[in-house]
Amino acid sequence: MGTFIKIFSESISQALQQLFGNKLRSFLSLLGITIGIFCVVGVFAGVESLQSYIRKNLERLGNDMVYVQKWPFVDTNLKWWDIMKHPQPTYEDYEAVRDKVKNKDLSAYYVVIGAKTLKFQSNSAERTILIGISPEASEIFNLEYENGRYFSPSEFRFGSNKVLIGYDVAEALFGAVDPVGKKLKMMGRKFEVIGVLKKVGDDDFTPMDYDEAVFVTYNNAKGLANLKSKYIFESAVAVKASQGVNVENLKDEIRGVVRAERRLKPKQRDNFALNELAMIMTIMDSFFMQLNLLGIVIGGFAMLVGGVSVANIMFVSVKERTNIIGVKKAMGAKRYMILLEFLIESVILCIMGGLFGLGLISILAWIMTNALNFELFLSFKNITIGLFFSIIIGIISGAIPALQAARMDPVNAMRK
Repeated sequence: MGTFIKIFSESISQALQQLFGNKLRSFLSLLGITIGIFCVVGVFAGVESLQSYIRKNLERLGNDMVYVQKWPFVDTNLKWWDIMKHPQPTYEDYEAVRDKVKNKDLSAYYVVIGAKTLKFQSNSAERTILIGISPEASEIFNLEYENGRYFSPSEFRFGSNKVLIGYDVAEALFGAVDPVGKKLKMMGRKFEVIGVLKKVGDDDFTPMDYDEAVFVTYNNAKGLANLKSKYIFESAVAVKASQGVNVENLKDEIRGVVRAERRLKPKQRDNFALNELAMIMTIMDSFFMQLNLLGIVIGGFAMLVGGVSVANIMFVSVKERTNIIGVKKAMGAKRYMILLEFLIESVILCIMGGLFGLGLISILAWIMTNALNFELFLSFKNITIGLFFSIIIGIISGAIPALQAARMDPVNAMRK
């Protein structure tokens, strides 16, 4: 054990001597390792941060949600023209799910009618998305209010001319004026504003763009557009599973209820899609895997160049210390001692390059986190990966020079 500690301390001393004794050569040689670790671990850290961000937001939206929609989230065996023939989910589908699905906690319906222009006095908000909703939408989508309230049961029942507007719409129409209680004009009708939603922004996950939306009750929406038209932009039934209910079991129950509502025969395929947010993560995982592979390829080339440079440093180090190697062997040093000395020196040099790369990633992560309001972090796992790659490169780069030093004849080495 004492011998190993002595070899290790001497290797550290020699590595530092190489690093500071030939600063430019060492810098250029370790640059490849630094860039390689920066590329590989940087991509890993970016992907892990993005995955964490997406998962956190999907969990906030609810990973126990199922959406009955026309289009599937993921590719299916169906051709797009076959899916085009599917009808949009209707209010009747929603009522069937609401009344007959037992394993649900909540269900809601929304229909996106399209872009409309809203006016208040001389101000206007163009391309505002008009959405009709059912009573449970506020609870199932966790709507938060900057001001005002949600629709009352009587307003839903009678389809009152009242609206709930997004934050950006309120700013465009009313500015600093409190919108609640004011009347805006849309599609030739006057609507009273009863509430304003909190600003969501671009950095959040939502089923729809709340900031640019105007919400009306479903019964009111029926008077504004033909909701059974094939030209409706989008509609969906959102279903939240009861606590402890498996989402797959919920999907099976929903499938049976919707098929019965649409009177599909047993041999007929579903003319609707059952989507869940976990599907989005599945799609993203494939994309992230490709990004990680790209980082490994790019970083691999950089580390290859860096590894060759470190090997060059070690060959020079062996040549410069040939006489010392001969003296050590003449005094009884074993081959494995000489081999270990140069391998440890090579690994230490590569770890230094790796630490520089990890340091650059930490600085970049701090800058991006503060500049983009997006948490980019370097996890312990990625630090471990960076150091592991550094050690492997160090062993590979130092293997041949270390073997060359270990096999030297002590007499010939001392003569040189």
